[in-house]
Amino acid sequence: MNSAKIALAAMAAGALAGVLFAPAKGSITRRRLSHQANLYADEIKHSFDELADTVTETMDSVKGDVATLRKQVFH
Repeated sequence: MNSAKIALAAMAAGALAGVLFAPAKGSITRRRLSHQANLYADEIKHSFDELADTVTETMDSVKGDVATLRKQVFH
């Protein structure tokens, strides 16, 4: 399990524990849950963006390697 997944699981467990052990008015709880959900969504988006960047960089590298190999083989 990578560190991002561990961090997300820890944040989720903390949020759940906070709701269970320190109950507040429903409107406050909903606001807190909404805020926490937004934080999780931002973290997931950031992780996805990093993954997309890594995949793009890898694909560009592979394309360059294939082009170089093609020149060597066919020229």
